[in-house]
Amino acid sequence: MKEEELRAELVRMTKRLDSMGLSHGSSGNLSARFEDGFLITPSGFGAEGLTDDDIVYVHLSGKSSGRWQPSSEWLFHRDIYAERPEFNAIIHTHSNAATALACLRRDIPPFHYMMALLGGDSLRCADYATFGTQALSDNALRAMKDRKACLLANHGMIAAGKDLAEAFKNTVEVENLSELYMRALSVGEPVLLSQDEFADALKRFATYGKPKG
Repeated sequence: MKEEELRAELVRMTKRLDSMGLSHGSSGNLSARFEDGFLITPSGFGAEGLTDDDIVYVHLSGKSSGRWQPSSEWLFHRDIYAERPEFNAIIHTHSNAATALACLRRDIPPFHYMMALLGGDSLRCADYATFGTQALSDNALRAMKDRKACLLANHGMIAAGKDLAEAFKNTVEVENLSELYMRALSVGEPVLLSQDEFADALKRFATYGKPKG
């Protein structure tokens, strides 16, 4: 995808997240891999008034170009791209249900087979660290090992994908699973899937949403 197309898609996706209540005000950020770095939303910006020209380019070295500073969370975007070549887009939000669970510093166990969409039998919660720090990035990388998403303790969530469409789908799934898990906890202790049951679901997701052939 050309740079101008990626910039436009980042703006469109930012506004979509806002309209769906998955991102609030200037919290959260999103990025897309581009050339030797990535394009990311600027620091302190929300959906309102965001334009293609506001998007910032950050080289993997950390040097940025643009009229604004990159999101304060650019470090974990950079580090995820460097370590996970299969990801070309990252979304970070403070969506309500995921953030509520993150404030409990609680992993989500295999209570529902849709967990498999995110790569494994748990959605881990990364240890707490101050926003925008290398420590937060390091914690997020550990929590996302073999996963497409994680919670961030007392903070929010991260979801990644092969492109912005998949990262968005994973963001929606994290929030949905977080809400379902909290509702289940409100009336009892959810019955978890066995290792065999979850392994079967994971196997079936290998062809989920893919064309025949």
